[in-house]
Amino acid sequence: MHVVRAFEDESVMHPLGSVNPVRDVSSFEAELILGDLDFVEKRLQKIEEQAKKGKKIDETDRHFLLKCKQALEDEVSLRNLEFSDEEKRLMVAYQFLSTMPEIIALNIDEKDISSEKVRNFQNEIKKYFIDRGQSSVPHVIALCGKIEMEIAQLPPDEAKAFLEDLGIAEPAMNRLCRISYDALGLMSFFTVGEDEVRAWTIKKGTSAHQAAGKIHSDIERGFIRAEVVGYDDFISSEEDMVRVKEKGLMRLEGKTYAVRDGDIINFKFNV
Repeated sequence: MHVVRAFEDESVMHPLGSVNPVRDVSSFEAELILGDLDFVEKRLQKIEEQAKKGKKIDETDRHFLLKCKQALEDEVSLRNLEFSDEEKRLMVAYQFLSTMPEIIALNIDEKDISSEKVRNFQNEIKKYFIDRGQSSVPHVIALCGKIEMEIAQLPPDEAKAFLEDLGIAEPAMNRLCRISYDALGLMSFFTVGEDEVRAWTIKKGTSAHQAAGKIHSDIERGFIRAEVVGYDDFISSEEDMVRVKEKGLMRLEGKTYAVRDGDIINFKFNV
């Protein structure tokens, strides 16, 4: 997550002398690309040195690094390139900076909440990435760090009243959590016991069988079926499982069922 200054304050000097979010985003992107390029060049140099010593080199790895080098020299982030499954496997070991999912958080002045100025900043930053041909434009969220700090220090009831006075629906931290999950391709499902409710984080597209293993390997090994209630169905049934069943909203799903965000699941298993 790249936190970008978008507030004016004479007591807090900007290192470059002025507040310009688009310029700062551009500078940061350039740093990511240069960092990856420096790493690739050193890795290729090491491969060439090994080749000169007569050591056998992995040509697949070398071609992959040359592909990355060409893109980075053209100032293209690696997240914009298409990679084969083999190349993706090779990439895991390198952990390139410019392949990571990105979120940009604009730290705005409290007087600019819901202002046209902030919306213009967001649109300009998105346009910057679009103009560079980026296939996936980062999320750009606006928040006021000063207000978020004050909210975090208040009891829940006072924080709610404080937000209402400011005309803010929810803390930016809540939105940021949802956006972060989305950027990472994550979601949650719930299990409900007599004494607790738990949320389990899984990748989008995870099957019921795999989700069972998230709780315990025994549940995955002895999986029989999953009793599933959709979150919206639960809410529409007055948050009452008895009513859910009366309305026929509980479903029985098998191993291949793709778990949906917010599903409430009871796994049946036998080991």
